Amino acid sequence: MDYDRLPAPEIGHALRAVTVNLLVRDVQAQVAFLTACFGMTAHQATADFALMLHAGQPLQLHADATYTAHPLHALLPETPPRGAGIELRLHEADPDLAAKAAAGFPQATILQAPTDKPNHGLREAVILCPNGYAWVPSRRI
Repeated sequence: MDYDRLPAPEIGHALRAVTVNLLVRDVQAQVAFLTACFGMTAHQATADFALMLHAGQPLQLHADATYTAHPLHALLPETPPRGAGIELRLHEADPDLAAKAAAGFPQATILQAPTDKPNHGLREAVILCPNGYAWVPSRRI
């Protein structure tokens, strides 16, 4: 699917099952973080919106300002973290490379360094992005 050329209504119709949409202060900064840390690809990235792909799965980013008429807008915290209690798990993302890249973002926090979790058969890290979302890159061990 050519996400770069699809108009917004066609993107909306193409989404299936469960998708994630994150509200962020700065879409371009979040795109840079997700691209550098997790190797995601960005499509239709503007100041207000970006469609990110990880392993072929879409993730939407919207700027806070695009949600001023939405009921969630009033619930947004002034400062991170956002999304407390939610882990955004990125399977097939290298936790060692992600943690190394995240170290280059001053407002990112590595909550758990890359660690083998034999009970799950995964190596994973927990990285808080500058917007305060908890990202968990993992790969099989």
